[in-house]
Amino acid sequence: MKEEKEKKKGFFKRLVSGLTKTRDNIVAGFDNLFSGTGVIDDDFYEELEEILIMGDIGINATTSILEKLKQQVKEQHIKAPHECKQILINSIKEQMAVDNTAYEFENRKSVILVIGVNGVGKTTSIGKLAGLMKDQGKKVILAAADTFRAAAGEQLAEWASRAGVEIVGGQYGADPASVVYDAVAAAKARNADVLICDTAGRLHNKKNLMDELHKIYRILETNYPEAYLETLVVVDGTTGQNALVQAREFSEVCDVGGIILTKLDGTAKGGIAVAISSELDIPVKYIGVGEKIDDLQKFDADAFVDALFDTGRDLG
Repeated sequence: MKEEKEKKKGFFKRLVSGLTKTRDNIVAGFDNLFSGTGVIDDDFYEELEEILIMGDIGINATTSILEKLKQQVKEQHIKAPHECKQILINSIKEQMAVDNTAYEFENRKSVILVIGVNGVGKTTSIGKLAGLMKDQGKKVILAAADTFRAAAGEQLAEWASRAGVEIVGGQYGADPASVVYDAVAAAKARNADVLICDTAGRLHNKKNLMDELHKIYRILETNYPEAYLETLVVVDGTTGQNALVQAREFSEVCDVGGIILTKLDGTAKGGIAVAISSELDIPVKYIGVGEKIDDLQKFDADAFVDALFDTGRDLG
């Protein structure tokens, strides 16, 4: 328990430090706005809107956050700006909270299909996710079904060895669906708890991507109907609004259950996590803040928003 707490504390520190650039975009403006003796008027809301958009929270998410804030200010008869700050922070936490049922796949025999364009940290995230689940005492098998990129299989094999889990590989250029078919057979034969499948993400050719995913879905439905199917999209936190666009496009071609947000260390665009949750209504389930195997953790809305807005929280 103590070790778990220390781990969480270490991760929170890395998160706070990783979000420094984003926080710099938000906090200075926040402090001026909320500590002033001004009034809550149109100028106040306009300035707040600008600060949130600067933190890459996005126009739509910002509009919805501000509408809710205006309503609460009115209902609670709030007059001073400093009284708004906590209401705003709580409202964002509420919006980003991830329900426990979101991790249903952890409690059942499951298949996790991981998708995302090249360069977002997909293979790395799969390796870290495998490590996380192995630490929970699960038997994990990886399927190297990204046969489109020459080095993908080797990279995944390296992560499998780091995480101490088995891997079912596919030759470069092989049919991804056949790799998944073999991996399902292996998962059943070895009584695995979780099968994590890497897939090729080629958004520029949606038709191919859809055909490929539908083939994979069919194989899973036919050959592994007892397994719970979870689809996670990996997006790169440093790309800001582009990450939102990618998440949206993937959600149009398949049933996305959650987001893995990577590379939050050192990005000035960390607010994108708020935008994704708000606009797509898809929860961010995991976040990555580094290259080590334990640098991927379950998303904690309270910790993230505290780190984003510098609330001085400590996990003690």
